[in-house]
Amino acid sequence: MWKPELLAPAKNLERLQVAITYGADAVYLGGQNYGLRARADNFSPEDLQRGVTFAHERGAKVYVTLNAFLHDEDFSEFGDYCQLLEQLNVDAVIVSDLGVMRVINNCSNLKIHLSTQASCLNGYAARLWARFGVDRLILGREVSITEAGQMRAKFSAENPQAAPLEIEMFIHGAMCMAYSGHCTISNYTAGRDSNRGGCIQSCRLPYQLSSEDSTITFMSSKDLWGIYQVGDFFKHHICSLKIEGRMKSSFYVAMTCKAYRRAIDAYSQGELTPELLQEIAADLQSIPHRDYFSGSLETAAGEGSVFEQAAGNNTGTHDYLGMVLDTTEEAIAIKLVEPLSVGDKVEFILPHGQPINYQVNSLFSVVGEEINFMRKDGIVCITKVPELAQVHQLHLLRLSPSKVEITAPYSMVTGS
Repeated sequence: MWKPELLAPAKNLERLQVAITYGADAVYLGGQNYGLRARADNFSPEDLQRGVTFAHERGAKVYVTLNAFLHDEDFSEFGDYCQLLEQLNVDAVIVSDLGVMRVINNCSNLKIHLSTQASCLNGYAARLWARFGVDRLILGREVSITEAGQMRAKFSAENPQAAPLEIEMFIHGAMCMAYSGHCTISNYTAGRDSNRGGCIQSCRLPYQLSSEDSTITFMSSKDLWGIYQVGDFFKHHICSLKIEGRMKSSFYVAMTCKAYRRAIDAYSQGELTPELLQEIAADLQSIPHRDYFSGSLETAAGEGSVFEQAAGNNTGTHDYLGMVLDTTEEAIAIKLVEPLSVGDKVEFILPHGQPINYQVNSLFSVVGEEINFMRKDGIVCITKVPELAQVHQLHLLRLSPSKVEITAPYSMVTGS
């Protein structure tokens, strides 16, 4: 059965490797210029070459963002950069500007995906962009799955000899309160242009309209999840399902990739049961997030889409503990992002199957000294026992909470 592509964010080479290890069919990332995430680590040419090689060896693709709003002075080295991307064998570039597209087409044979920043929201715009040679449309997040499917069907009916219109939609992640990210709050509050890679997420702060008014105004959106709409993406042949989050942690990348990989594969095999959906949704609850909602995937987002920060925090049910750096027959070396103590209960998150629950009975430094505690950002070793035989590099760990109450606008379960 046909399956949509699962597309994941890659802030850096580590995130790229984690995304593909945990099930992504493709990743999108930024180079050191021309993208909209200037504060991400971003990829040097050397890291990009390593990332493309890692991806292609595993049957995955790499898309590079060139979607910042460029001025004339930004083009002096742009053509050379496009030629470099072609030489590195990237699979496509993500673009929002017609002038940028023209330069790309003049100097390379790179495939072009239309950025969501172009705010393509209707079939007329979709057909126009296709005439300009765009290979895929990343629709604005204000479009529903049904509307996207209708765009695709109408294009095929009017162009029976043409290749089907590729449509990509966001399935998970943070949402912008502005239309397709066309926001200037960051410019006003910090002098940093969100449309040229400098957004500081000013909308996430609480605001008062005046010093005399004690009313707090929120402009931050709840987070998108489309886990309950996976079947609709299949029905309307949306070719790529995109996870937002190039500023997010490896934990976020791994858990979202694993969750949506499970859902996509299960649906394609007729095995996506309500019970499995609950289990997958619980995994998505484990990562840091605002309250979840379905965005405009079914109906237009209304006032209930606002995340009122006074009512909750950007938290998940579990804490990210660290990542496996290396394994031997005797030991597992872990890079910690939180402190770890003897006696802690942890979960190893594997790309497939259930987490491995493990109680830490002993810890060792990298020189073999037995210790009781390791600080965050340290490297620590544990003994490799038989139940951890499946654990390898790039596998993640999370701390086991004593009790987890999962709440959502759906029937959920209590887990640990």
